[in-house]
Order: sequence, then structure tokens, then C-alpha cells
Amino acid sequence: MVNSQDFGTSSMEGIILSSNDLDSCLDLFHWSRLFQLLVFAGVLQFRCRAFWRWSLVVLVLAFSSANLWAQVKSGSVPAVSFAADFRFRLEQDWNSRKSDGTFRDDRTRLRYRWRAGVQYQRSWYRVGFRLRTGDPRKQQDPQLTLGSGFAEFGLLPIGLEKAYFRGKWSGFGFWLGKNTFPFEKSNELFWSDNVYPEGFFLWKGLGTKSELVDTVQLKLGHFILSASGKSLDRDAYFQGGQVFISFLERRLVLFPAVYLFRNVPNIPDGGGSYTMDYSILHLGSRVHLLKKKLLQLEFDYYYNFRDYSQSDSIPFNLRDQKSGMVLGLSLGSLKQKKDWLFKLSYAHLQRYSAVDFMAQNDWARWDYSSFGSPDGRLTNFKGIEVVVGYAIDKRAVLKTKFYLVEQLVPYGIEKETGSRIRFDLDVKF
Repeated sequence: MVNSQDFGTSSMEGIILSSNDLDSCLDLFHWSRLFQLLVFAGVLQFRCRAFWRWSLVVLVLAFSSANLWAQVKSGSVPAVSFAADFRFRLEQDWNSRKSDGTFRDDRTRLRYRWRAGVQYQRSWYRVGFRLRTGDPRKQQDPQLTLGSGFAEFGLLPIGLEKAYFRGKWSGFGFWLGKNTFPFEKSNELFWSDNVYPEGFFLWKGLGTKSELVDTVQLKLGHFILSASGKSLDRDAYFQGGQVFISFLERRLVLFPAVYLFRNVPNIPDGGGSYTMDYSILHLGSRVHLLKKKLLQLEFDYYYNFRDYSQSDSIPFNLRDQKSGMVLGLSLGSLKQKKDWLFKLSYAHLQRYSAVDFMAQNDWARWDYSSFGSPDGRLTNFKGIEVVVGYAIDKRAVLKTKFYLVEQLVPYGIEKETGSRIRFDLDVKF
């Protein structure tokens, strides 16, 4: 039994509502009354700011919950869904050479991640948000390391990674806010799954009667990395356009795209000394070689067609480092209990083939920590990824990932290197 004194509200003792009383109260809570009450509370807030600010928050939550409960009882409430997941990871790093020729200490980490979100669905639109653990300054990585930065069992940092409004009708669709990277991709080597862009996105499905072509979609988006407080063209921003085409019941998928990055700092989190523009062509494809065996070949090519030859800010030996490719071969899936997945990937990404602090930071422990930023810098490398996965249940998966990388163009006297292995347990609920 919970005593109201535990919450510092002993005056609440003895107040008991029966279910009939609650039903009667709910009949009184209409949105018009809520609006009038909120206006009244807003006026009084100027008279006693601290008290009425928190009173207003409580009123909004209470009346919103009451209205939702009334809709549930009447059977008219739209679909509200909840989803969450948890990850636990064991990670080992070794053979991590720095640009000065010395080696970083071998490192073992125990890590975990938690995420939870809610989605409210109506006939043509949905609204949602999701919370996650993670350093707020490290958009690429929601994992936390046991005992690191939160010693003596301190509280964990949790932030809002998604908050969006999405609509769809007559073949058109859009979303506004902060949401999942909306363009088709096969891996995280150009854009991390943990980085959620902020802006607006529009797509259009084109009908087709061809027996060869299944689906054609056009996708456009504008996203703001950092607002300038001036006109939109002064922001650090990212624009994308993509054509998605599916053939032969998705046996072949093509998704060419153009990505434009403008006014992007060379180093994230305020450590930059100049800004850069990127204009990147992406040619992406996937082919199901054996449909019944789920054997799939993936290929991505990137080319940044900006001319850096006259840029004094960029080192001479990096000015032509603008292309990249990724080749992947996978067998199996992890959709059902006892499913297996095997995947081998090779990546060769030059320095300016992607914005490195928006791409994954999984393959090596290279970052911008010497410039005061925790973000990863995973371009300018070649390497392999080996993945083995097993579904111990429909909602629980074990994965092992091995990485071996080497730098393409050294920043010092030696090329950086790295070896890493991970063991993940992922559970959805």
C-alpha cells in the first residue's frame, strides 16, 4: 500500500473514487472546458509563476488522460501503440594504432541500450515519439558503458530521439519533425541508424502496370543540422532526393540518390575551424540471388562531385579523396525463432565520400575526442565486417560482429588501424 505522505501530500489521504464516481467525472471533462481552464491558469501564472507553471503541467496531463480514458470507454479511441527494446553488449578492441605510431590500450566494455516509444494512429496520419539512453552529444551511439561516467550507480542520461507527425493519402506521404533517416539504404556506412534528422520529408508513389516493375517512389527532404538564426540558406543543412525502384517482386531493387550538405563544420560539436559543402551521388542496389535461400548481394557507390582542388583549408593529400564503395553478401534472416543470418561486407570509403560524424561509428574506435567531441570519424578507411546472428526467439536475437580496418590516407606518420569484436543480445517488447 502506498501512503500519500510518501509523496509529500498528506492532504490527499482519505480521498477515494469509485468507478461510478470516475465515470461521472469523465463526463464533465470536455476539450472546451479544458481550453477555458488553461487560459484562466495562464493568466494566473503571471501572478505566481512557479506555482502555476507546474499546476498548468499537471492540468494538461490530467485532462488529456481523462479525455483519452473517456474515448477508450466509448470505443472511439484511435490506435495507440507502445514499443520498446533493450540491448546488452560485450565489446573488445585491440590492435588500435594511432596516427603517431603508438597504440591505444586494448579495451573491454560492457554496454547497454534502452529505447521506448509511443505512436498515436488515425486514418491518414500518425504522431509519435521515442526515448533512448545515450550521451546527448553523441548522436551516433545510444549505448552506455557500465560504470563509465555514471560511477557509483548514478542516474542515466535519457533523451528524445524521435518526435514526428506523419501523414499519407492518395499516394502522397510526408513527415515533419525528427524521425528515422527516410531514404533507402542497405547499411550504416553512409548514415548511422542512430542519427535521426530534423526537418521535413515528402514522398510520392507512382503507379505501374508493368510486370517487370513493382514499385516506383520519389523521395525529397530538407533537414537542418544546425540553425543559424538567420535565413534558411545560412543554416548547416542537408537535402536529399532519391528514386526507389523495385523489380520482379523485389528480386532487384535500385535506389539512386543525390545528397547535398551545406555549411557543415569540418569538426562537430563546435570544434570546427571552417565549413564545407558536400554534393554526393549515391548508386545503391540489392539483388536476391536465391530467393528461397535468402541469399542477397548489396552494392553501394558514392561520389562527391564537389571540387576541393582550390580549398586551402583541406590538406593537399585529401582533396581528391571523394569516392567510396561498399559490397555486402548475406544469407538468411532473423525474423522467426531459430533463424540464422550470415553476412560479409567490404568497405572502401575515402575521406569526403560521406560526412563522417553522421555515419556509423561501429567499425573502429576513431573519434574527435582530441577536439572535444565524442563523435566518430569513420571515413578514410578500408575494412571488413563479419556478422553471425541467431534468433533465440521471435523477439530476441544474438549477434556476433567482427571488424578489421585500416586507414587509407594517414593523418600522421602512420596509418591508423583497429580490430573489434562484439557480442549483442537484442530484445524487443
